[in-house]
Amino acid sequence: MPTFTALTTLPDAENARALGEAMERMEPEPTGIGVFEMEDDSGLWEVGAYFEADPDRAALAVLETAFGTRPFVISELPEIDWVAKVRRELSPVEAGRFFLYGSHDADRVPEGRVALLVDAAMAFGTGHHGTTLGCLRALDTLIESGVDCRNVVDIGCGTAVLAMAAARVWPDHEVLASDIDAVAVEVAQANVDLNDLTGRVVCLEAMGFDHPGLVEASPFDLIFANILKGPLISLAPDMAVHAGAGAHAILSGILNPQADEVVSVYERNGFSLVDRLVIGDWTTLTLRK
Repeated sequence: MPTFTALTTLPDAENARALGEAMERMEPEPTGIGVFEMEDDSGLWEVGAYFEADPDRAALAVLETAFGTRPFVISELPEIDWVAKVRRELSPVEAGRFFLYGSHDADRVPEGRVALLVDAAMAFGTGHHGTTLGCLRALDTLIESGVDCRNVVDIGCGTAVLAMAAARVWPDHEVLASDIDAVAVEVAQANVDLNDLTGRVVCLEAMGFDHPGLVEASPFDLIFANILKGPLISLAPDMAVHAGAGAHAILSGILNPQADEVVSVYERNGFSLVDRLVIGDWTTLTLRK
């Protein structure tokens, strides 16, 4: 069955989300819609949809006019089993003591490592990206320095890799994992169950710290936030409120030229820079309150 995509960009987050909602009412109905801030520091938002039939180009033209977007780029995707392809091409990830692998590599897990199973079917956060890898390395460095965290939260958890890693190294404490996206929370829970961490990692749907479970559990002594520069900056005041004295924050999703701005904002909110790790185009920051 062919798959079509329709993609456009626009500079306003609120308008981008409204466009995504409007596309949900199209005929034929999209099988999926995404609204994302682009990671190239352009300030643009990308809105895209997947269709099982050629989308209604006249309807897309109306949406372009109504929302002031650039013309939609419409493409037909080749019929590829992407999960099988990714499984063939993704090798295990090693980050300090952590070893991330797919089920196709179960026989390659070395002894004495903190192993986490994350299948390619889980879509995002397999550990191959510089941001997730940076967070795992930053966590490993904290552990090596003797830090013992008893109250951990992963904000914007995606596949919950970071929350699961914390739960493995500190097995006596519950770890919270939250995401604004309901699908991400489902993916996170599936990963938690797959790794026999049910009840050890609790997955919540929340925007930032706006959830009774997060408020009740704070203050935290370790906060992960692997998201993007804009949300990280917006989150800084709340993170200061919900981080305990001496708490650490591991932040990523930050392009290298953006790192100084993020550090400056967090310093104004009571954090100091402990470490900065650059992997490719991405920076991971370790901060302490």
